[in-house]
Amino acid sequence: MDQISGASEAPTSNEPYVFVSYARADERQAKAIIKCIDRAGFRVWWDALIPSGERFSARIAEALEGAGAIVVLWSAHSIESGWVQDEAAWGRDHHRLIPISIDGRDPPLGFRQLQCVDLSKGGAKATNPEMQRALRAIAEMLDRPVPKFSAAPLVDRRTAVIGGGAVAAVAAVGLGVWRFSNSGSATANSIAVLPFQNLSGDASKQYLSDGLAAELRATLSRNPLLRVVGQASSNKFRDPSDDSRGIARKLNVASLLDGNVLVAGNTIRIAVELVEGRSGFSRWSDKFERPLNNILALQDDVAKAVDTALSARLSEPAVESQAHVGGTRNAAAFDAYLRGKDLFDSQRDEASDRGSLAAFTEAVELDPAYAAARAARSRALAVIANEYAQSDDRRPLYSQAVDEARRAVAAAPQFADAYAALGYALFYGKLDISAADGPYEKARQFGSGSADVLGLYAIYRARRRQFDRAGPAIARAAMLDPVNPTVFKNRGRISFAAGDYDGAIAAARRALDLNPDIGAAHGDIGNALLLQGKAKEAGAEFAKEKVQLLAIPGRAFVALREGNAGEAQEAFDELVKSQGDNGLYQQAQILSQWNKLQQALDVLDKCVEEQDSGLVYLLSDPFLAPLQNQPRFKLLLQRLHFV
Repeated sequence: MDQISGASEAPTSNEPYVFVSYARADERQAKAIIKCIDRAGFRVWWDALIPSGERFSARIAEALEGAGAIVVLWSAHSIESGWVQDEAAWGRDHHRLIPISIDGRDPPLGFRQLQCVDLSKGGAKATNPEMQRALRAIAEMLDRPVPKFSAAPLVDRRTAVIGGGAVAAVAAVGLGVWRFSNSGSATANSIAVLPFQNLSGDASKQYLSDGLAAELRATLSRNPLLRVVGQASSNKFRDPSDDSRGIARKLNVASLLDGNVLVAGNTIRIAVELVEGRSGFSRWSDKFERPLNNILALQDDVAKAVDTALSARLSEPAVESQAHVGGTRNAAAFDAYLRGKDLFDSQRDEASDRGSLAAFTEAVELDPAYAAARAARSRALAVIANEYAQSDDRRPLYSQAVDEARRAVAAAPQFADAYAALGYALFYGKLDISAADGPYEKARQFGSGSADVLGLYAIYRARRRQFDRAGPAIARAAMLDPVNPTVFKNRGRISFAAGDYDGAIAAARRALDLNPDIGAAHGDIGNALLLQGKAKEAGAEFAKEKVQLLAIPGRAFVALREGNAGEAQEAFDELVKSQGDNGLYQQAQILSQWNKLQQALDVLDKCVEEQDSGLVYLLSDPFLAPLQNQPRFKLLLQRLHFV
């Protein structure tokens, strides 16, 4: 074989190196692997470097102590070797072990916690994706740059789950999960639950795999010792070929929880895998199977196993009550809830929102005490009232939303989503600003691990100009859901309300980076630019905005800044014609900027009569600044309990 650079001398004590453990009968394969590691730029120690005459065991112990990574080559021969098992145990116990199978055999019992690289088919070649996995793992463990390859990514993040992987008992592995985890700046208690893959061959069952992952994510987020990435960010990574290490880096987490769901006849099977973000290696995996009509017990099994694996080093496994989770024991109700959630989360159109309402209604009819379904039904009613209903229909819908949320709170008095739904319905529907305060505060108290709950809370506090509370909440939401465009859109709106227009623009542009089609972001940028005195740039942004309740007023604002009353009137007339009473609040904004103050106040009074949810902006809206000293405006703020 070609000369190996490390063969002439052992690595010096102050540089990281790789210790290779193998059975003497496998020396030929070991040399090929050592050569590949060496050519990737890593220093290698193996027993051929021991000078003659020195005590073998002493030099090996010294080399193990100084190694940054311990590569163990498992085979039929090494499994029987006491030396190799001792060296592997040292690497495992010091969290430096990288296992490689050279003949396809699994490691012996006690060493199956880590997913094994299998070189039995492709061999020790730099073009072999499995060899690349091993080299990347070495680079990560030594904190060295990852070698560049022309072939596939490190880990197919589904492989161990779909193919069976290394299945170990939770109790055997859970103790070490967080101890192993250290993904850059990611804290050891950080995790993302990736969308579970639907293996059923039936696209209509996708809601089930998505819903089970979401429920598990929600369960984990209620553990105050864990930092769980939100749903929107986690769901960005649906591609089963995505690189685990890349996902962990983008989400800034130490661990990933992946899985799949298979429905076959009357049986459902869930496979889950815990992956270390730093190396992409599996730390724990298991499978759970039950009759389909026993899906709730299956969900409990999975949740308890995962919680045990994650929490063993952090606390006692969490025991949740119905007061916290708002759950059900009715399998049909649970299925209806998951179908409704799938439609509601899609945010496609009015049909999907009304379909979600029908599914949530089915769930609460099947189980009237199902708090999660009642809270979700409340949110669906409020969204339909806000976005689609005319004034005559809006009031009863909002009243139903409040009633549903109150029932959810009564059924589960520590369930964050119930309080968030109640606060939302009172704030946007009833325009009872002070009454919404208590529910929103309870939502924050019980939902500090939920980016969705924190986002709603932050917006509410910003509308009341309570930026000392809004700021930390939206910052935590962004940490929990780092690639969720809606979080950054909300962050921009909070900055805008606080008068930080540069911050508002930066956050809205980040939202557009994450989702170029997100609604309202261009309009938000236009509003901020306008208040910075950049009317022409603002006009360009308003021209890109698809949400007409932002685009049309934006054109009017620009025309007024440029002294073009005719264009402003055209935009105002278009707003009245196209949006009707749904654009009342925006009419008041234009009239205020036009200095037609009494007309603006008349329109705001009509907004109150029609329960226009735009009034939630009243205290924090800079476009209404010309009205602030008007007695009628001050009375309106008092009437809505802003002051």
